[in-house]
Amino acid sequence: MLTFTGQAAVGRIMPKEAFYKNLTLSNQIRASFVTDIKRIVMEYKLSPDTINVAQGTAVSEILILALELKKPVMDYRIIENIARQNAHKLIFLIKYEGQGQLALYYSKLYKTDWMPLDDINLEVKGFDLDRVWDGFVEQIAFQNTEPIMQHAELSIDERLNKQDRINRLQKEIEKLERLSRSEIQPKKKFELYTRLQGLKKHLDEENS
Repeated sequence: MLTFTGQAAVGRIMPKEAFYKNLTLSNQIRASFVTDIKRIVMEYKLSPDTINVAQGTAVSEILILALELKKPVMDYRIIENIARQNAHKLIFLIKYEGQGQLALYYSKLYKTDWMPLDDINLEVKGFDLDRVWDGFVEQIAFQNTEPIMQHAELSIDERLNKQDRINRLQKEIEKLERLSRSEIQPKKKFELYTRLQGLKKHLDEENS
């Protein structure tokens, strides 16, 4: 269960209409805002006044917004637009019928898998809000990517770029494996095999 100290708890419902009227949204995303989201609640405010950490150089406050959905899918561009047009650092807790996921925008959208709400957790790591935010990015963006988490010598941005490269390589390998299985011409099959071996070697290097 996602919980922080009592002082950090807010629990304030934010009227949807008042919320999205302050955003610049396309008609399509505005419509998704209405059809996808049932309720918005500011669950927590993390700041030096509410948790035992110092103010950061870049981060002075982190807000946890809960988005309760009307259906089990949503237009994630809603989150991107909220985050990009808000001065605060935002963590989104997306809820639907006892299930939830965490999301944040850090140059692009990152989100966890869906899981029971009771299993959702974020650890406050660090002594100031800059490090707390970095810890949240790590916990959400690097979920299920233990090899990348082990590269503590790299910055978060470097690890995110590494993760993107790994994801692209994995998708390309999967694509070539499908093509190889369906290819009947020996020459083309060998070419695909050679490319696959090169990509797999590159992937091993990225994962090491």
